[in-house]
Amino acid sequence: MNDCCHIATQETSRPKRFDFIMFGALTIIILTLILNAFNLNIPGLALFAKTQIELLKAMSWGVALGLLSVGLMNKIPRTYFTAILGKGDTFADILKAAIAGVILDLCNHGILVISGKLYERGLSIAQVLTFLIASPWNSLSLTFILIALIGLKWTLVFTLASMVIAVISGMIYLALLKNGFLPANPHSEDVPEDFDIRADMKARLKGWRLSWKWAGEILRDGWKDGQMIIRWILFGAVVAAAMRAFIPAETFTHWFGPSLLGLGITMIAATIIEVCSEGSAPIATEIMNTGGAPGNGFAFLMAGVSTDYTEILVVREFTKIWKIALSLPLITMPQIIVLGLIFNTFT
Repeated sequence: MNDCCHIATQETSRPKRFDFIMFGALTIIILTLILNAFNLNIPGLALFAKTQIELLKAMSWGVALGLLSVGLMNKIPRTYFTAILGKGDTFADILKAAIAGVILDLCNHGILVISGKLYERGLSIAQVLTFLIASPWNSLSLTFILIALIGLKWTLVFTLASMVIAVISGMIYLALLKNGFLPANPHSEDVPEDFDIRADMKARLKGWRLSWKWAGEILRDGWKDGQMIIRWILFGAVVAAAMRAFIPAETFTHWFGPSLLGLGITMIAATIIEVCSEGSAPIATEIMNTGGAPGNGFAFLMAGVSTDYTEILVVREFTKIWKIALSLPLITMPQIIVLGLIFNTFT
């Protein structure tokens, strides 16, 4: 594909500052692993180190695929995204984003990388957040895991419910955008009415050949654009490992009953505990089965996207607007609570 397919991100002339969050978290992880290798008798150290390794291993494939996807997306013109998913100002556009989120097979950390790039490629914030809300635990691989853990019926119910929340949230964002409460995406690009995506793609691909240079550009761009996500993933891994190592699991499961209080505690726990989508499945299953609360299990899965600090910080990172980032839990939490209470009545 020729060079015109690549639209570089805007560079600033300011020197790059040292990333204390990313390198601070990385330092803690490395020091923990080194100390654990000496078998020091420090309470919680072994579990702290083991949990970090488990989380990073579980997240690694999703992050790697996400970075690769970001590099590939840099080669795709912005007009293609608008031509396929629409301008993001209709119900049909929101529905397309929700369906795309459910179909794409990536964990929540890979999805964060993709969401940031979709925003940079011009999709409206309504579509991007619809995509993000619908995506993380609806991957094909995790769907099979959930079927094995909670059964086909509840898996289908949870998947449909997540799409409903994603679409409703997307429509709310559309209203906020149209009424000026949230700013439009500055990266958006209009598509000419006579634009033919097939003809344009054919012209761009004419004479294109796969090369090591082209592959190297994809890897370079993916790593460059994905660093802002990796910093929060490393930070989240440290926090989650600390929670698991130093707070007994029984403390959580004891309070996760099918009540409004149990649902509230579940939401708080999901906000604090940073795990990948695969890691959230067994926790949600334990809450659902041991606590007898399917609604709490659903809330744990959804709140891991809607209220999780990593998601909120990453949305702030790629939009540069706190109002958009903080709107994510404000819009989704009431819907999650209502559906969680309804599901808990089926215990």
